[in-house]
Amino acid sequence: MRALIVTGGEAPPPAYIRQLAAHCALVVAADSGLDLCRKAGIIPDFAVGDFDSLTDATALGVLPPERIFRYPADKDYTDTELALNLAFEQGATERIIAGGGGGRIDHLLALRALFERNDPPAAWYIADAAILYLSGGSTLRWRAAPGAMVSVFPLAPGARDMNSRGLAWPLDGLEWTPGAFGISNRMEGKEAEIVTRAFPLLVVLPLDAEILLWPIRQCENSSELHQTGL
Repeated sequence: MRALIVTGGEAPPPAYIRQLAAHCALVVAADSGLDLCRKAGIIPDFAVGDFDSLTDATALGVLPPERIFRYPADKDYTDTELALNLAFEQGATERIIAGGGGGRIDHLLALRALFERNDPPAAWYIADAAILYLSGGSTLRWRAAPGAMVSVFPLAPGARDMNSRGLAWPLDGLEWTPGAFGISNRMEGKEAEIVTRAFPLLVVLPLDAEILLWPIRQCENSSELHQTGL
């Protein structure tokens, strides 16, 4: 089961969030992610957090009390973590995040750190980019405008044995130690591909990139999540 976590901060356009939600069996709003759900015309299945950044507290009225999980402001987990955990408890095997861009740098770093965990999110969508998790031993293939920017980041403990096709600067033969990255690469044509052997990567693509192949669970053709022009 795939779950969409909608969290506060800069996010894709409402139509894009609505499209993501349409291909998820579960939607969880984390704090002011409920504001984003309202703008997208979505009623989430659950809302979780301390709700200190919710624009209008009456927005909680769209959910029955048993589907609202309120936490104190002083807690051990971020609202996004709580939403991810709730989705997992509800049976989600695939979790994607929409929102969380901009704002406080510590929140951005906390979201980035989630991808270092044993069961990371599959993707993170912000206002202008899709950040996709590519597991070791898999292939990501996409279509975007020639010259579109692509950035690639290894996760701990670095990366090697990877290949690419369609990028101005190929990944072939590179050995990245922790802290290395490949930023501001670009598309040579309309289609590109990255292949990993054993080490995972984070790949940052334009939000309107059309995904042709991506090894997320329970979705053989992930283009249903990414339609050009959303």
